[in-house]
Amino acid sequence: MTPVPAFLSDDFLNQLLQHHREGGRYPPSEWVVGWAEELLYTLFPEQTGRCIGNADCLRAELIRLEAGLARTLTPLGAELPDGAHPLAAQFMAGVPQLYGLLVADAHAMWEGDPAARSHYEVIRAYPGFYAVALYRMAHRLHRLGVPLLPRLLTERAHSRTGIDIHPGAEIGERFCIDHGTGIVVGETAHIGNGVKLYQGVTLGALSVEKELAGTKRHPTIEDGVVIYAGATILGGQTVIGAGSVIGGNVWITRSIPAGAKVYYRGELDVRTG
Repeated sequence: MTPVPAFLSDDFLNQLLQHHREGGRYPPSEWVVGWAEELLYTLFPEQTGRCIGNADCLRAELIRLEAGLARTLTPLGAELPDGAHPLAAQFMAGVPQLYGLLVADAHAMWEGDPAARSHYEVIRAYPGFYAVALYRMAHRLHRLGVPLLPRLLTERAHSRTGIDIHPGAEIGERFCIDHGTGIVVGETAHIGNGVKLYQGVTLGALSVEKELAGTKRHPTIEDGVVIYAGATILGGQTVIGAGSVIGGNVWITRSIPAGAKVYYRGELDVRTG
């Protein structure tokens, strides 16, 4: 008889079993992300080149997606504020609005990037569009009180694109991300309409105690603001006024008035010979 290794004590195995019982109550990440991507592909066939040929088939696909969301939510049971099927119905009722927001986002990215040749290119190829699409789905689930699953969606977008948007952030219409790698948008950030972010922008929090987790910790960006690469804006009381332009590599922890231009003044010393 093969001896049992010493590390496999009853205490350790019981601890591990308890962890499995608690940790296994959520559906696999692949279910959650797979469902969200199927919805994205249904709304925007540019993502895959797969075309649904008639209204009846499209209706059936959306009904199937509602049932799939209900199945994905069912394992959460009592953690949901309402039953899985009512929550799935509420989410799907908002899909026309979600579609409209994403169409406007795609247009803003096309309009804001001279290199973009078409809306098709933005939807098919731009990491910013994918990240914003998963964020908007996750944000709606977050607003409906669904635990953890919204974070799984935005973390998939983060891992695929380098764009980290917390599902709790509030983001307005016509949101434009250019390039996008390294963007961080915190949980309590508020972003208005027509805002444009370049790569490496951080909308973060000043260091706070864990007990203040429920407070507003991240900045407010008002309508029409452009924030260039590498800018860091911190703090829940920090407001960037409408129409402002924030230059690259600046560090901001206080409010900026509307229409301001903020630039980092560095000196470039070029020597030859």
